[in-house]
Amino acid sequence: MEPFHIVPEAQHNALIAAAYRHRGYDVDEAEEGARFCAEASRHGIRTHNGLKALHLDHVLGSGSQGCVPGAQIEEKPTRFAATKIWNANKKLGQATAYRAMAEATRLADRYGVGTVSVDNAFHYLWGGGYVMDAAKKGYIAYTNCTAALAEVVPFGGKFPTLGTNPHSWGFPTTAAVGFPIVIDWATSVIAMGRVQQLKREGKPLPPLAAVDKDGRPTTDPAAVAALLPFGAHKGYGLSLINELVASFIGGSLPTLRNRWDQAAGDKATCTFFFQVIHPEAISGGAFAKGRNQAENIKAVIADVLGHGNEGCLLPGQLEADWAKKTAAAGGLLFSAAEIEAFNEIAAECAQPRWNVAAFKLFAG
Repeated sequence: MEPFHIVPEAQHNALIAAAYRHRGYDVDEAEEGARFCAEASRHGIRTHNGLKALHLDHVLGSGSQGCVPGAQIEEKPTRFAATKIWNANKKLGQATAYRAMAEATRLADRYGVGTVSVDNAFHYLWGGGYVMDAAKKGYIAYTNCTAALAEVVPFGGKFPTLGTNPHSWGFPTTAAVGFPIVIDWATSVIAMGRVQQLKREGKPLPPLAAVDKDGRPTTDPAAVAALLPFGAHKGYGLSLINELVASFIGGSLPTLRNRWDQAAGDKATCTFFFQVIHPEAISGGAFAKGRNQAENIKAVIADVLGHGNEGCLLPGQLEADWAKKTAAAGGLLFSAAEIEAFNEIAAECAQPRWNVAAFKLFAG
């Protein structure tokens, strides 16, 4: 295990929030952005931590035309009681997503299910964080979004016309297994954030994950021009789902997304979709052997992991294990390379540098 340095969460959040405020964001947006980044780091999501969030904002957000600091969400009319339709007006993605998941949860409490569709959005980063939070509160949750850029070649094609387009599901299974099951993935073999992480750390990509500018497979993160869908036609189909949902909401051509120099007279923003289900709303009540719903969930998981499968991992288990490490460390865990990258952010917003020697090493 590579050495990780323990950074106090308050120190991390102060830097991230200062960076967002330096870029013009309101205090609440800056704090929500920092909170999200801390949650990603707490669960070991190094591809979507504060470095990724601020890089994305610099390249495609407030540093471009994709995000407007201080923007306000506009609610659009709908005749359906259990749904909300929002125009985010390019508000910071994390702040928008937190509000959308909270609203979908409120609707689910009243109607059994709630959905929030968001047009004109800026990318919300790690979708798993939002569904995990809802699952910890006892709900089944789902979200998908269109990725910031079309960087993925469709199965059998040669030009990137799809985003990495993640899907994220969260299930309230803490009573059954000790943590919420969270199924969360990009529909490419790896996320572009992973490419950036491997480039930063001088490590190669896995094979058949990306292609270079000539369409040839490459494991060199510096040579990546586009990504490949996982599972060939299956990942392609899952990625296409996001683009189709987006097209129903109001999203436009994926090859124009965040490419503002090509989008004159068109739309280049992302879309989000959120759905929350109250477990009671889908209970048939006829569980075998007199079990209740919670007991039935535990029995099903035990059966899946039985029969010699006891060594298998559940989705979300690695994140839960990393959160335990974080708690044991008493701070967020970062590599020396990540700390150096955070110091570049500190220089940008005139904040004190982090002294890597001042941080204890995690011995767990």
